[in-house]
Amino acid sequence: MSELSVLLCTEGTYPFVGGGVSTWCKILCEELPQVEYILYAITGNANVAYKYEPPPNARRVIHIPLWGAQEPADHILTHVPFSEVYQRKQATTESVIEATFVPLLQRFLRGMEESGTDIAEYGQVIYDLWRYFRRYDWNTSWKSEPAWRALVEAVLRPYEARPQDFLDSEVPSIHDLTTAMRWMYNFLMPLSAPVPKTDVVHTTIAAFTGLAGIIAKHEYGTPLLVTDHGVYVRERYMAISAADFSFFAKRFLINMSRFVSKLNYLYADVVAPVANFNRRWEVPYGAHPDRIETIYNGINPKIFVPKPKPARTANRPTAVAAARVFPLKDIETMIRSAAVARESIPDIYYLVYGSLSADPPYVKKCRRLIAELNLEGTFEFGGFHNKPAEIYTEGDISVLSSISEGFPYTVLESMSCARPVAGTDVGGVREALEGFGVVAPPRDPEALGQGVVKLLQDDELRLELGRKARNEVLAKYKTSTSVDAYWRLYQRLATQEQEAPAALQPALEPKQYLIAEVS
Repeated sequence: MSELSVLLCTEGTYPFVGGGVSTWCKILCEELPQVEYILYAITGNANVAYKYEPPPNARRVIHIPLWGAQEPADHILTHVPFSEVYQRKQATTESVIEATFVPLLQRFLRGMEESGTDIAEYGQVIYDLWRYFRRYDWNTSWKSEPAWRALVEAVLRPYEARPQDFLDSEVPSIHDLTTAMRWMYNFLMPLSAPVPKTDVVHTTIAAFTGLAGIIAKHEYGTPLLVTDHGVYVRERYMAISAADFSFFAKRFLINMSRFVSKLNYLYADVVAPVANFNRRWEVPYGAHPDRIETIYNGINPKIFVPKPKPARTANRPTAVAAARVFPLKDIETMIRSAAVARESIPDIYYLVYGSLSADPPYVKKCRRLIAELNLEGTFEFGGFHNKPAEIYTEGDISVLSSISEGFPYTVLESMSCARPVAGTDVGGVREALEGFGVVAPPRDPEALGQGVVKLLQDDELRLELGRKARNEVLAKYKTSTSVDAYWRLYQRLATQEQEAPAALQPALEPKQYLIAEVS
């Protein structure tokens, strides 16, 4: 019998995609059978299959694909009868769009331009948009002439008012404007999805999936818990800055991502990062310092246990890694670190296990780099490994080269196997490794390679750090410690008296929702 219910909100992870966040979700759902979970999962496209079969206590999955669907009715609103979908379309007249949708769109766009964190009123805009789309049609509204005019006017206003502040190349083109409208249509797709009533909403990232928590707080008074693994807004800055977009497109997408992230933090009853590092981003972006409670990840030390190396690597200095091969893991720096380490240890061997399908062009780029540096036979991709606990015992140490992390399971798993880690100083890596491994600056192959050499050449140091790392996991980072902390937090949030959300008055008068109301 379930003791309480939780809407668990994910984005690009569980139960459709593997990785550290999905591992965390899987552990949480399976280790808390007394909780009834509803999974609210955003994915990039509609054609995805389960990577993890949800356990019996995850009784429902609300799947929200952002791309690959013509409109919400194709995948998100499958529970809505066709007759109601048809009625919504018929009810969405131009007068309704002008009177109700356009003012909300204008306020959302205004919120994106706010530079501070005093944006509580915009949570009401999110809620009002969600209420609007429970009655009117998504496709018709976004693709209407009034909506297009509203976006163009709002976007061009600063360029027309202060032309001296912008270069000609920074002024948006028609292509930029249509891109902005398309991004809003797709990224805000969660506003078309159902948000069921539960005791707690728990989002795994301060992003678009967390909008469900803002809606639930207004609709039901539900408390919102935000768990930060990596810091969403930081990772968006890095990804968007590196993307081949125009100046305007980058600015628009960063502003929208930052705006949504700030709303997540502002409306959260508790922000529970997986590492103290995340505070330096959460507080400036609106999280109240008194509401931040770090809960470290945990692993099962009975599964990740020290073992001797297998025959394959027994007589060769070996560094292993468990990492999906895609840019955030910065495998290129790891490859270059192998070239550095080989200068001191000619027979060194790097063995990387992880998905090669996350970003095939990046995999090809890495393979080219291996060839350019003549690292064939030194650096090898092992692909997917179905027994993660055995990855670390194939090596003497493990390596992590990421440019962004939360509190990575791979570090804890390696520590539990008594294998010290040479890792980059990102996220909570230093918090885990200080005194139990070697930390190097990100994107610095020389420093990372020398860290690998230090651990592999000093047998006494390596074995001592490995022993201490295993003991640290036993003392602080067990699964039970982490899961128990979430269970206590769920109970506290579900029973405490809830504060009303800010800006209680609706952004639009209720009577405006009655225009062409569906009967």
